[in-house]
Amino acid sequence: MPELRRVPANGVRLNVALAGSGPAVLLLHGFPHTWELWTDVMADLSGRYRVIAPDLRGFGASSRAAAGYDAGTLAEDAAALLTTLGVSSAAVVGIDAGAAPAFLLALRHPRLVRRLVVMESLLGRLPGAEAFLADGPPWWFGFHSAALGLAETVLEGHEAAYVDWFLHTGTLGDGVRPALRDAFVRAYTGRQALSRAFSYYRALPRSAAQIDQAVATNRLTVPTMALGAQPVGAALERQLRPVTDDLTGHIIEDCGHIIPLHRPHALLKLLRPFLAGQEAKAA
Repeated sequence: MPELRRVPANGVRLNVALAGSGPAVLLLHGFPHTWELWTDVMADLSGRYRVIAPDLRGFGASSRAAAGYDAGTLAEDAAALLTTLGVSSAAVVGIDAGAAPAFLLALRHPRLVRRLVVMESLLGRLPGAEAFLADGPPWWFGFHSAALGLAETVLEGHEAAYVDWFLHTGTLGDGVRPALRDAFVRAYTGRQALSRAFSYYRALPRSAAQIDQAVATNRLTVPTMALGAQPVGAALERQLRPVTDDLTGHIIEDCGHIIPLHRPHALLKLLRPFLAGQEAKAA
């Protein structure tokens, strides 16, 4: 079982799961998840790595914050967390809401990021995702971003059913283990918890502007792996290709959006060699 610790970082206190020893690996979750998204991944990697899995700002048991849900601030949260923990270099893995902060962390602090893995997300307005977005972004992006707290008002009291929909859809109908499902439901129950989660979506325009600004003056120089499943597929790899010096892309077949819980063994088959600096075989 990982050690849970409250760690000050960039003006907030992050709830962080820590396990293992060795080179550091930082894991950044998405919505509607907490650090527990990485349960299976941590159990495997902690045999040779120091694995660090925070609840993002405002998510799970981390500090409630009135602002700072843009990707740039979340990236600085991650940088401050590593500094507080005495980590000078880490491999960084991000999925969904954690992908853009991981990307900006690597662009802004290339000496801090040894290797980068991003999966099942889009990076702002970068070219390459046009086919994926041909019919518009997923419906919940607009719903979560609506002003006047519409999503919170509609969903309060129905959080379990809503989280269940994402867990069911994100695993192609397989669902997740009851203990993990219950942990995610608890983390997103209540108007304040919903509001903090939806603040990430409401900050997406600012995050997109931060990504545009970053790639206008910098290239991604760290070795990077882009992983896709359903529904994002290769769109993230296509976005990264023009701005990345060393990019590997893989699609995990028969896998839903929540890769670390739906197909952890296939994910680890790719992660292990990449983190070790070796060539990975297709999943």
